[in-house]
Amino acid sequence: MKYFKNLYKYRNLMYEIIRKNIKLQYRDSVLGMFWTFLQPLLTTIILVIIFGNVFGRSNKNIVNYPIYLLCGRLLYEFYSQSTKRAMRSIRNSASVIKKVYVPKYIYPVANVLSNFITFCISLSVLVCFIVFFFVTGKNPPHITGYIFLSPVPILILMLLAIGVGLILSTLDVFFKDIDYLYEVFCLLLFYLTPIFYQLGSLHITNRYFLTLIKANPLYSITEMFRCCVLYGRMFSTNHLLYSLGFALATVLIGLILFYRKQDKFILHL
Repeated sequence: MKYFKNLYKYRNLMYEIIRKNIKLQYRDSVLGMFWTFLQPLLTTIILVIIFGNVFGRSNKNIVNYPIYLLCGRLLYEFYSQSTKRAMRSIRNSASVIKKVYVPKYIYPVANVLSNFITFCISLSVLVCFIVFFFVTGKNPPHITGYIFLSPVPILILMLLAIGVGLILSTLDVFFKDIDYLYEVFCLLLFYLTPIFYQLGSLHITNRYFLTLIKANPLYSITEMFRCCVLYGRMFSTNHLLYSLGFALATVLIGLILFYRKQDKFILHL
C-alpha cells in the first residue's frame, strides 16, 4: 500500500517524467512524433519483403502475414524498449536522486509508462493495415467481438515490463555489465518469440527447445493478441493464466528486490 500511496502522492512528478521522456525521444528529429507511426510501418514493410515468401505463403494457417508479423513486432518492441529504458533509469537520474528524496521506483515505472504511450500511438499502424486489407479485400483479418479483449494481453505485457524493469534497474546500479548482457538476451528473445514465423511451421523435433519457446511469456501474450486481432477468436485460458501469473510474479519479485536494495543505490551512483 505504501507504493501505491507514494505513486499517488508523486503523481505530478511521474507525469513530468513521462512527458519529458516522450519529448526527449524525438527532440532532435525533424518528423518528431510522426516517427512513432512511420518507424513500425517501414520496419514491417521491410520484414514482410524479407520473410514474407519464406514464412508467409508457405503457411496457410496464417490468415494475413503482414498483420501477423506486425502484431508480434509491436509487442516485442514495446517490451524491449521499455525494459531497456527502465534498466538505465536509476543511473540516468543519479543527479536528482543524490540531491532530493523521491521514491526511486517512480523512475523505472515512468519509463515503462512513457513507452506504453508511444506504443499505443504506434498501434495506429496496425489499424491502418487492417483497414487497408479490408478495403482491398486481400486476405482481411477475421474481426469479431473478441477484438475488444485485445487490451488484456497488452496490459499483461505492461505489467511484465514493469516487473522486469524494476529488477533490471536494481541490478544495473550494482552491475553495469547487465546492460550488455540484456542486449544479448533481447536478441535471443526476439528469435525465441514467434514474431516472423509460426511455431507449427518450423517442425521442431527437439521437445526441450519447443518447451523453451512456449515457456517464454511473450509467446503466450503475442498468441493472445493475435487471436483477438487477427483470428477473431477467444484466446487460450492457459496462455492467459500463465502470462498473467508470470507477470504478477515478476512484479512482486521486482518490488521486493528494489525495496531491499534501494537504500544502497546512493553508494554506487
